[in-house]
Amino acid sequence: MPETPHAPTLIRTLPSWLLGRAAARGRALVAEALAEEGLRMWHHVVLAAASDHQPVAQAELARSVALDPKDVVGILNELEKDGYVRREPHPQDRRKNAVRLTPEGASLLARCADAAQRANDLLLEGFTARERADFLALLERAARL
Repeated sequence: MPETPHAPTLIRTLPSWLLGRAAARGRALVAEALAEEGLRMWHHVVLAAASDHQPVAQAELARSVALDPKDVVGILNELEKDGYVRREPHPQDRRKNAVRLTPEGASLLARCADAAQRANDLLLEGFTARERADFLALLERAARL
């Protein structure tokens, strides 16, 4: 990530500014790691959500990742073209499409999860195991999860 000039003192002491900078660095590290697997960030998010909820209706998948349904359709089109997901009639409502990972999609998701974990390890290098656990707990509280 390119070096940026220091923000004014009154700004760089704000937790919101520091979180934003850390988040930007984390996103860049994860995006770079996923690119090595040939995947973009939102594709990884959609694959992970599909895995968690399958079979999942496209509209529900879009809600679960807080993306516009049209954007999810585009991502699913690309993932389906590459053989990572398939759409089929939903078992409970044949009017809806259900999304499932293919074996290739599950394999890609596992590799991407490993890549994302390595990137996050790099983000938090220098933290002890206890500091990481505390940091994650504090972030969850701040995010109100």
